[in-house]
Amino acid sequence: MFPTVLARAIRSVRIAPRRGVITALLLVALLAAACGGSPAPAAQPAATATSAPAAEADVIKVGILHSLSGTMAISEVSVKDATLLAIDEINKAGGVMGKQLVPVIEDGASDWPTFAEKARKLISQDGIAVVFGCWTSASRKAVLPVFEELNGLLFYPVQYEGLEASPNIFYTGAEPTQQIIPGVEFLVNELGAKKIYLLGSDYVFPRTANLIIKEQLKALGVELAGEEYVPLGGTEFSTIISKIQEAQPDAIFNTLNGDSNVAFFKQFKDAGFTAESLPVMSVSVAEEEVRGIGPENIAGHYTAWNYYQTTDTPENMSFVAAYKAAYGDDRVTADPIEAGYFGVYLWKAMVEKAGSTDVDAVREAAGTGEIEFLAPEGLIKVDPDNQHTYKYVRIGKINAEGLIDEVFASETAIKPDPYLANIEWAAGLAEQASQ
Repeated sequence: MFPTVLARAIRSVRIAPRRGVITALLLVALLAAACGGSPAPAAQPAATATSAPAAEADVIKVGILHSLSGTMAISEVSVKDATLLAIDEINKAGGVMGKQLVPVIEDGASDWPTFAEKARKLISQDGIAVVFGCWTSASRKAVLPVFEELNGLLFYPVQYEGLEASPNIFYTGAEPTQQIIPGVEFLVNELGAKKIYLLGSDYVFPRTANLIIKEQLKALGVELAGEEYVPLGGTEFSTIISKIQEAQPDAIFNTLNGDSNVAFFKQFKDAGFTAESLPVMSVSVAEEEVRGIGPENIAGHYTAWNYYQTTDTPENMSFVAAYKAAYGDDRVTADPIEAGYFGVYLWKAMVEKAGSTDVDAVREAAGTGEIEFLAPEGLIKVDPDNQHTYKYVRIGKINAEGLIDEVFASETAIKPDPYLANIEWAAGLAEQASQ
């Protein structure tokens, strides 16, 4: 089902005060941390390659690993909050197999070696049953060998560049056929773009995404107007904006991550560009990032995701209400927030089907093809062939209030195809991405 480890290696905000609904949960975590900083139990034997350590007698410890500081905190803190909300809801409903979930929270600090270090700690020292976390592909790729070595389990909640599948990761965000490729098609087919400029942060996700996009543009007969990258966290865009002015594209496809988006959209507007004169399609800007950028700087531009706060389902109305009740009426939900939330419920369904938190048993339960959850975005199903999820494609337009209005949605959830095996023009991309 999965390629070998070697083959995979080749191809492959703010923190709001916690409110009443999960106060008890945090008190448990604080008590666990009382004797030494991070919440960890007494020393345990090192984990082996057979299974991540499971729960103690009456609780199940679960890890949360996100950037709570650094450039990615603008995006990741809220995903951590949504994960805690799901844990609290599950605990109030009786827990998992009758056991309460206890979160062990670690800060990846927007630093990829730190993510790997914290992942190893969570599995080998803290004895967690599962980890919910990571945002950037760089952080995911940093922790992947740790999870495979120790046979841990990661639920990864963010859209990414695809061309990967690991038996130790469940991907609850979109792969390219569920976000990036439809985003380009919208610019070309709906907005009539004939020249597209690519702008991204300088790391694996934007570069691999743009490798895919460039092949797609060739197949569509669309001109590549330019391609530029800035260091993650970079805030100086004057030179790039000058190049954009000179290239005169019809649209920009934006794969910037973190608070670089704040600087770019403000400088883009100051240079005289508007959403009408030069629309930008973003795949890492959701409602939470719009708050940081300021609606006045980004209204009218487009996003490609699978969920918005405005998504019209009964489940989403309940989710948004619960999230705001926990963290404040000024808080917003967003696609990675929702994926971080429902990922906990998917894991719960797997554990209860398996009757165990053992990683191999959980994976076997997922392999039945029967794991699904009625999430805020719609019915989510885990694909047993690659451990990705079926997703609804949604294109949105940012409004003046900072929310995103849906302007296109797929009629059904799209089966994941992370290696783009069913797209003719994508043949050979996995090999190119590994070079």
